[in-house]
Amino acid sequence: MPRHTFILNGKPVTVDIEDDVRLLWVLRDVLGVTGPKYGCGLGVCQACTSHINGKTFNPCSVPVKDIGPDDEITTIEGLPATVGRDLHPMQEAWLDHDVAQCGYCQPGQIMAAVAKVRQAREEGREIGEAELDEIRNICRCGTYHRIREAIVAGAAKY
Repeated sequence: MPRHTFILNGKPVTVDIEDDVRLLWVLRDVLGVTGPKYGCGLGVCQACTSHINGKTFNPCSVPVKDIGPDDEITTIEGLPATVGRDLHPMQEAWLDHDVAQCGYCQPGQIMAAVAKVRQAREEGREIGEAELDEIRNICRCGTYHRIREAIVAGAAKY
């Protein structure tokens, strides 16, 4: 069985699994990291949105063989450690704005929001309406208005 090593939420992990298994199933079924959710398996709904080397990606559409030993995968479980707190400011904003209803899409929504805010900051600006429009994670409960408010509030906190 092939062996795959990468960094998950700040710690090196190694799994023995076939090359073609999608990373989402490695995370959820092998490593027990259940924050990234399965929605479509095609990277369309973005319920599984996580970060690879600080950028968003959808592990449902990436075979584990495409992940290298130096790749850093961050899921919602590892997000607070990126700021050295119990909760990331974006997670706090989600709670403050009572965003979640069913909650299924929320980990992916938060991970997408953090990456967009980080990208804007790297470019020397704050997140704007155009970036908010680019976050395409599907929310079946339709809490988009609260999601947008929480992103702006979370961005102001860090």
